[in-house]
Amino acid sequence: MYKLWATIKKDWRILTRDKVGLTLMFVMPIVLAIVITTVQNSTFELVNDKKVPLLLLNKDKGVVGKELEATLQKGGMFTIKKLSAGQGENILKQRLQNKEALLALIIPEQYTSDVLAKSEKVAGQALQSIAVASDTTSIEGKRPVASVVLYYHPVLQSSFRQGIDGALSSVLQIVQSKYIVRQLYSAINDSAAIPNNLEQEILTNQTPVQQFSVSKDGDHVIVNATQHNIPAWTVFAMFFIVISLGASIVREKNSGSFMRLKTMPTSLTLAIISKQITYIIITVIQALIIFSIGKWIFPHIGLPGLDFPNDKASLMLVIILCGWCAASFAIMIGVFAKTQEQSNGIGAVVIVLFAAVGGLLVPAFAMPQSMQGVMRISPLHWCLEAFYGLFLEQGDLKDIFLILVPIIIMIFIFQLIAFIGMKRQRLI
Repeated sequence: MYKLWATIKKDWRILTRDKVGLTLMFVMPIVLAIVITTVQNSTFELVNDKKVPLLLLNKDKGVVGKELEATLQKGGMFTIKKLSAGQGENILKQRLQNKEALLALIIPEQYTSDVLAKSEKVAGQALQSIAVASDTTSIEGKRPVASVVLYYHPVLQSSFRQGIDGALSSVLQIVQSKYIVRQLYSAINDSAAIPNNLEQEILTNQTPVQQFSVSKDGDHVIVNATQHNIPAWTVFAMFFIVISLGASIVREKNSGSFMRLKTMPTSLTLAIISKQITYIIITVIQALIIFSIGKWIFPHIGLPGLDFPNDKASLMLVIILCGWCAASFAIMIGVFAKTQEQSNGIGAVVIVLFAAVGGLLVPAFAMPQSMQGVMRISPLHWCLEAFYGLFLEQGDLKDIFLILVPIIIMIFIFQLIAFIGMKRQRLI
């Protein structure tokens, strides 16, 4: 035990002198967690809460065009920047290119006449089916409603455009439905105007939708960008110890330290165990620091706070197992790398690839079917799933047990490969 303690102290002192390694292990993941959570949280707010600037060129002088303009304003998603009557499409496009807004909408000149004609036609067809007298022959040949034109800046991603398309379609549907309802009511009631409250009730009479997250303990957890990103970048930080630990293995191997251990009353196995214990402690510290920042610092910088899982013991077990897996991977890289540059380069590239296919950079559910099998060979995927089982699903040990099994298997595989490598190099 004394030998192990002395070896751990030696590894700890070596680690504290590695300023670059400490920066990569602590500062980089903290910055990544803050920056990416901020960006994703801003994205959610942009789609759900904040208003999107919209340039509006209304060529229509009729009531429906004004109604559409007012409905866009009331909808809450857009901040309308209206162009004056003397400005045309060229000016609108120029202002769009200058990024005064990322969206621009043109309401065509004949929009009012087309909407009124369509509402008359639809109302006539509906009244015919219930044997109410109506002359629809004069409107059978009417053209469809003129299309509104939406311009967008190329920097606007397709995911935003889909949300905006949905909001715009709802506004257009409300306006057109309003005039159909008015036309039907007037035909049935001999041109009487529909009461305001009745019109609003018809148009807004939608089935309410209640949204709840499904968790293991039955609680309705509010899932936000913090709950997703803090566990993900904690896992990434853990595995980035390959830069420091892998280089340490290569350095001691090339300097002859491992060979000299054969002449001393100790063993290389003890040295490897010491490094694993030291770096597992480092990964625990990493996790606690990043989780603490998410819990107590994020609310002070305008981000959602991190909610800890109910099963704290299982959380600590997951942290230790993920840290052990990361340390085992780093030792394997260090054993086979011939130089520190090889260890750093190969280790960093492999970790980024594991993160890409493991669900850290792209959500696992968004992976194509062809990548689902590849995803399961990434240790980062299983570590992230274990954390998600606790943070997002509020599960306990029995709920994540089957996820921990692959992590344990990967630890064994990494340790076995490292052992075989040391045997071939006659280090043990």
